[in-house]
Amino acid sequence: MNTKDHAATGRIAAATAIVLWSAGTVIVAKLDLPGVQTAFWRQTLGSLVFTSVLLSKGLRINWSQVKTVAPSAFSYNLNIAMAFVALQMTSVVNFTTITAMQPILLLVIAARRYKEKLGGLLVGSGITAIIGVVLVIQGATASGGDSQLRGDFLGVATMVLFAIYFVSVKEARSQTDTLTLQTIIMLMGTVILLPLAAIEAGTLLILFPTWSHWGWISLLVLIPGGGHLIMNWAHLHVNLTLTGMLTLGIPVLSTFGAWLFLSQSVTQLQIVGMLIVLISLVAIVRHDAQIQTKYS
Repeated sequence: MNTKDHAATGRIAAATAIVLWSAGTVIVAKLDLPGVQTAFWRQTLGSLVFTSVLLSKGLRINWSQVKTVAPSAFSYNLNIAMAFVALQMTSVVNFTTITAMQPILLLVIAARRYKEKLGGLLVGSGITAIIGVVLVIQGATASGGDSQLRGDFLGVATMVLFAIYFVSVKEARSQTDTLTLQTIIMLMGTVILLPLAAIEAGTLLILFPTWSHWGWISLLVLIPGGGHLIMNWAHLHVNLTLTGMLTLGIPVLSTFGAWLFLSQSVTQLQIVGMLIVLISLVAIVRHDAQIQTKYS
């Protein structure tokens, strides 16, 4: 398969991952197991599944690979712990709209780390998007109380951590195969999340899922976990700007899923904020795409 074919497949894979991640946000919001407990058991089950597949293929993990993947593992696992808690404190609409700001951070990181230039349009659109997010949070505060507001702030922290993960995993992918990368992240997740799960439970004996919980956790491993596996493969074949652009589909797909399966409503102020955020992010991505085309 030539480079062009890889790029086309990479775009399809990245888009598929976005759909799977969107479904994952709805599953987490539906699950009644505490957030960090959910994250811990999801990573534990995922570790067993991916390690079994890795060993069956005759692959082994070495210390050099662990060091390469460690930044991605820490940022990702802290991200999902905060995300799972946030999704049970705030609405899917709020969470996904806030995390849709990720492309702004990715462009800033790209400018500093990869020396890409940011023009006035990008900066202006970024400020406009932040205003939109403020409107979304204000709309939630009026009806959701302090708990929902805390969930929104956790959503902001999640967005920052996910942007860090996105960049670090793209760099790690150039040195590690997809399956090994995913397995290390899962295995490290059980270690990173265990003390957090114990603190959340208030005891050294963390909560053990019921059979019903295991069904939902299995779906989390299969659906959004599978999405991460697919996206990790795609990172080597598509650029950061494209993957950032595709994350704009998450608020739309997740909101539709929350309306369809969770009966979650949206206020008019939140709709206005969502539109401002999404339009601003589209403007940023289109401008960046034009620059890429101009100088390619």
